[in-house]
Amino acid sequence: MLKMKLLAAGAALAMAAGLGGLATSAQAQAQAPAAATAAKPTPAEARAFIAKAETDLARLSEYVNKAAWVRATYITEDTQWLEAKASSEITDMATRLAIDAARFDGVVLDGVTRRKLDILKRALVAPAPQRPGAADEMATIASRLDSTYSTGKFAYKGKQITLNDAEDILAESRDPEELKAVWEGWRSISPGMRDDYARLVAMSNEGSVALGYKDTGALWRSGYDMDPDAFAAETDRLWKQIEPFYKNLHCYVRARLNEKYGDSVQPRTGPIRADLLGNMWAQQWGNIYPIVAPKSTTPSYSLDKLLVDADYDATKMVKTGEAFYVSMGLAPLPDTFWTRSQIVRPEGREVVCHASAWDLDDADDIRIKMCTKVNAEDFYVVHHELGHNFYQRAYKDQSFIFRGGANDGFHEAIGDFIGLSALTPTYLKQIGLLDEAPGPEGDIPFLLKMALDKIAFMPFGLLVDRWRWEVFSGELTPAQYNDGWWALRTKYQGIVPPGPRPQDAFDPGAKYHVPGNVPYTRYFLAHIYQFQFQRAACKQAGWKGPLHRCSIYGDKVVGARFNAMMEMGQSKPWPEALEAFSGETRTDASAVAEYFKPLNIWLTKQNKGQKCGW
Repeated sequence: MLKMKLLAAGAALAMAAGLGGLATSAQAQAQAPAAATAAKPTPAEARAFIAKAETDLARLSEYVNKAAWVRATYITEDTQWLEAKASSEITDMATRLAIDAARFDGVVLDGVTRRKLDILKRALVAPAPQRPGAADEMATIASRLDSTYSTGKFAYKGKQITLNDAEDILAESRDPEELKAVWEGWRSISPGMRDDYARLVAMSNEGSVALGYKDTGALWRSGYDMDPDAFAAETDRLWKQIEPFYKNLHCYVRARLNEKYGDSVQPRTGPIRADLLGNMWAQQWGNIYPIVAPKSTTPSYSLDKLLVDADYDATKMVKTGEAFYVSMGLAPLPDTFWTRSQIVRPEGREVVCHASAWDLDDADDIRIKMCTKVNAEDFYVVHHELGHNFYQRAYKDQSFIFRGGANDGFHEAIGDFIGLSALTPTYLKQIGLLDEAPGPEGDIPFLLKMALDKIAFMPFGLLVDRWRWEVFSGELTPAQYNDGWWALRTKYQGIVPPGPRPQDAFDPGAKYHVPGNVPYTRYFLAHIYQFQFQRAACKQAGWKGPLHRCSIYGDKVVGARFNAMMEMGQSKPWPEALEAFSGETRTDASAVAEYFKPLNIWLTKQNKGQKCGW
């Protein structure tokens, strides 16, 4: 969507949109009263307005995208200044366009023009107040928050370590004291962000109200072709479909952690200690699979080991991901992708390592930015990020405002859908990493590994924006930010911190998407859409086996229909895009249940006699 286009699209295509949505203009302030008293505009004026808006935005976007890329791949005071200046310029324009677009609200228009006007109005992730200086202040705050996170380090065992170092320790260590120290150490980088973040919230709320929204949370919820409150209710409905399975998984994992660490570290009842789950944010639990693996069955292979034994390096990982999409009939990535992407962490300079996919010129200059490691996690991430790139290229022939995902959840789901095939033993055999795929005896280990990442993520995917909705609405004040964060994490995830949190703690700031100002509900939706896509694609491919073993690698019939949906971009409401590929018009988590059904039955048996819930 347009708010993703205002700056380079990132791992979440709106990595920089959080910066892009941070400006206003004195011109807009001056023009607003005049617009209110002007004669009622005509349909012809609306079409002319849209045509000029698209031309102006397209002209400026490449400059802004490249400024954002340089800052992300070479963080200095100067590149932060350049990015903030570029961000201010384009969002100055975007705010003016959003305000002007509202002038046409009462005009009877054709569907295309009306849709473009609506997208323009909600294009800003964090619109600034309509007064001089707001653009520059917000852009500077946003760049500072993002860079504070990306350059964060803390002292551990006599040296300064990065987030990447800390993540490795959390993934591999089984010493609860070490886990606690590293978990708390990373969160020492975020308390200083709280005042900046609170200022950003206040200013963006002021800007959102000026655009006709109750607050910035309502603005974010308006981007799904339905009323903002109806969208919130829709996410509640979807969570209810998933919650029983999550609680079943939580119950099983907690019991295994109790066996490993004992009651003094992880009690057998109640919430789980967050630092024991193998991930800095306890959003995915796959790293603790060795602790929770089925006792009666051992996996027949390790993807980490397969990659190392096959002499994979970072570039070969990405080449393999590209080959999946090409096998479905899509064109290879352009040569510039390989010369301009950041595939490994460069030495001697600060960069944003958070994996992301970029479209710099709205045509063919597509790139990824990763600090790729040769392991199963990044094997999946590569397939995911390239999904953004192939989606970006598919809709490049749409008019500028329609160059985006059907909704932001779609953009995340495209690569996740391909990733479902990429992790199957079927695919690993197809590309020569496995000689033979394991039989049915491997299903429970495989599904448990998948659930530790996919199902464990879903409540986190939901609650990050639930917290921000409460922040934007004023339900949580800055003094309540941290307590409110942990109240939601306990409510939805059933987790707690490893010890009391300091009075000045700002733990939300230790998750990239908060200081980066990237809306997060998209990931929750993507974790549902990807299974709908998988079910539909496997049916189209004529797959007769279990859904979790289906790989669509090499299927050009599925690829053609898949690409046709991607080519639609944001030109149609998302239910129409969903229908074009899956035949369904409603988001439905029943495909998740179908995929994991054998595991859920198994978990229920394992949990017999346990007191589940928290």
